[in-house]
Amino acid sequence: MSDLVVIVYPTQEKAEEVRKRLFELQKEYLIKLADAVVATKSADGQIQLHQVVNTTAAGAVSGSFWGLLIGVLFLNPILGAALGAAGGALGGAMTDFGINDDFMKQLAESIQPGNAALFVLIKEMTADKVVEQIKDYGGVVLKTSLDDAKELALRNALAGAVASSPAAPVTGAPT
Repeated sequence: MSDLVVIVYPTQEKAEEVRKRLFELQKEYLIKLADAVVATKSADGQIQLHQVVNTTAAGAVSGSFWGLLIGVLFLNPILGAALGAAGGALGGAMTDFGINDDFMKQLAESIQPGNAALFVLIKEMTADKVVEQIKDYGGVVLKTSLDDAKELALRNALAGAVASSPAAPVTGAPT
């Protein structure tokens, strides 16, 4: 079973930095991520999701390949590639894996404009080592599905970093 962790940071850059660090920790086999998305809220209240994988583009590339292959078989590779790309893009746009986009947008409504929420879906992790690696980035835990002990350890570690550094305030309604 996967665990969801949502941490709010004062800027998109800080959230992206933490996401990058989590990917590095994944290469060290300390964490296994199913998804990691940064959500931002603009001054006019618009929510934007910054996903790692663009499913529309991936679908278009895959579809154009298969369309080209089928087109070669039926002696019309250009038409096959075009139809395959269009079908793949449509399929990719309708594909949603990992964290539900509507859920992320709804939860991101509670953050302040300019702040960013890092949504992480964790398959496996060595919790103490991962928390040690990300605690200096600060942030405020907005929501988790971790057990109470792990959630408290994460909240305390991040709060300790915020208390020791004069960073911009982060607001979010912790749950």
